Amino acid sequence: MNLWGVIEIFVGLQSFPVMVGYLIMVFLASFYHKITKPLSLRMLMIVYNSLCSIASVGTCIAFGYGMYNVRSVFALDSSDVLKHAFLIYWIMKNIELLDTVFMILRHKHRQISFLHVYHHSSMVLLSDFAYQYSPYAGIAFLLSLNSFVHIWLYYYYSITAYDSSQSPSWKKRITQLQIAQFVIAIVHTTLGYQAHGFCVYSMFYSWSMMALFSNFYYQAFIRKRKPKSI
Repeated sequence: MNLWGVIEIFVGLQSFPVMVGYLIMVFLASFYHKITKPLSLRMLMIVYNSLCSIASVGTCIAFGYGMYNVRSVFALDSSDVLKHAFLIYWIMKNIELLDTVFMILRHKHRQISFLHVYHHSSMVLLSDFAYQYSPYAGIAFLLSLNSFVHIWLYYYYSITAYDSSQSPSWKKRITQLQIAQFVIAIVHTTLGYQAHGFCVYSMFYSWSMMALFSNFYYQAFIRKRKPKSI
């Protein structure tokens, strides 16, 4: 399928208006910050992040069970279990847009980076596309990796929401886990494209996420900060 055909499909998805509304919300966030005071939302954040972590356990298990029944991580085959897992995953990607809503309400504007917005907005569309057009075991493998990472990511967020002064020391490990996820995804999608009929665009997305997360890792953990001048 050519690029224009892919664009037409994505524009026609149910999640496309959601993504557009999300991007408009992000654009207007700076104006909102000028006329409001930040909210705490501490208890809400604890509950929300804990539930997202638990939901990620569920989708990870569902994807794993579905792939086990199909007996391949490359098969372009589906099952009722996989279709239900894809539906729940798609719903969760919409719910996870609340990450950004909470950042805006708490005036955490610096956290709303290009990586953050790109990841959330793209996953709303891609999860919708996957459920509607390709709820396959080969795609489930990639989404199960993402669900596994999100178990620990949202667990970390729930801990820091409970007591920000006692944030776990393994924040760096989570980013390393995210990068490892995309290394595996690149290998998987490349092999899938070469030997199993995967769409070529899946490789491009994996590479884009790998580049963005690697840059974040470099900026956050490797790059030496210049001392502030007195």
